[in-house]
Amino acid sequence: MSTLHFLNKPYGVLCQFKAIDQRPTLANFIDTPGIYPAGRLDHDSEGLVLLTDNGDLQARIAHPKYKLPKTYWVQVEGNISAEALQALRAGIELKDGPTKPAKAKRIDEPPLWPRNPPVRFRQNIPTSWIELIITEGRNRQVRRMTAAVGFPTLRLVRMAIGSWSLDDLQPGQSRTEQVHLPSTAPQERRHGRTDNTRSKRPRPNSSNRRHRR
Repeated sequence: MSTLHFLNKPYGVLCQFKAIDQRPTLANFIDTPGIYPAGRLDHDSEGLVLLTDNGDLQARIAHPKYKLPKTYWVQVEGNISAEALQALRAGIELKDGPTKPAKAKRIDEPPLWPRNPPVRFRQNIPTSWIELIITEGRNRQVRRMTAAVGFPTLRLVRMAIGSWSLDDLQPGQSRTEQVHLPSTAPQERRHGRTDNTRSKRPRPNSSNRRHRR
């Protein structure tokens, strides 16, 4: 059994424990020693971050070869078109190469917590929401994809990684679950939760630094 920590990372928080320029980091919300994020979120993105002390589990979550789907709710500038959604599904040509086909659909505005600070809107320009599911982890990929089809991202919230979801966690809140390794892949089963854990430092070859949105 390995412990997996769930955190709803607030907007403006660096997805690391080391402080830089006095900006808030994961250390402001997680005080368990020896755990590290399995995949990251940019400081201006919100939502689910998974952390663990198990290098194998980190790799299964973050390494591209496992193609673990990541689900985002994205507020974009403009009334997104069917053509733009189809382009996202087909794959977008970015500077670092084409993206893999994604799942994309328009959704109603979700009942999310207010962002702090609020999103700045442009007068007389509508906004819309989409659900985007990707299996890659390039730098700022979701933002680059929506910009490429003409609808810049205003707000980005990661709701799920594989079958693990944010559920009812509010910004800054966390919880833990126990998972089996190595026989069960993370996307195949969910397990019961626990609140009392001890942790170890991840293996040196764990992969958790290059995959962010």
